[in-house]
Amino acid sequence: MDRLDEVLTVCTPLLDRVDDMLETSGAPVGHEVWRELRRVRLLPGGAARAVAGLQPAAFDDAVPELRAEARACATTAAELPSAGDWTGDAAEAYGVARQRVTDRLSGDDDSLDERLEATADLAQALTDWMAKTRADLAEALTAVLASGEALTLTAGAGSPPSQAETDAAAAVATRVLRTIADNYADADDLLHGSTDLAGPVPM
Repeated sequence: MDRLDEVLTVCTPLLDRVDDMLETSGAPVGHEVWRELRRVRLLPGGAARAVAGLQPAAFDDAVPELRAEARACATTAAELPSAGDWTGDAAEAYGVARQRVTDRLSGDDDSLDERLEATADLAQALTDWMAKTRADLAEALTAVLASGEALTLTAGAGSPPSQAETDAAAAVATRVLRTIADNYADADDLLHGSTDLAGPVPM
């Protein structure tokens, strides 16, 4: 359990109240929360729980394994035997095939070892992103818990809610959703920059 898990446990009742108020009472017209809701497409409680579901530790073994596979490809390419004293058409054909396999295993950006390294780099970047996103949300929720808006929502239980409660719920939702949306935009940039990895490996 990290800081996000701890803070979210404490903050869940507040987020549930904010979610309920947004669903039943909405938010002030023109409030910035509407933009954040469009960006995330989830209410604050659901969005926070989605971030809590990110588990960077689950990928701890992926990066070293990918890098080990890349090294194995490079080693195999370097150790492919040459034709030696062998001559003739068969030797020439073998040399061509050997070079093709060598280039396939190790060499330019499309070779297996380079693609494996690039995949490892992406996996590491996504692992770092998950850890940062969790930390950023934990910080935002900690600030929310200490805010005047949280006090307003905790003290009030009016039905219908007062204007002060509606404003407070919108402010809390904005802070939580913006933190999540900004971090997810970073993830989109990472994935957009790695689209080449989704293509077929040239033969």
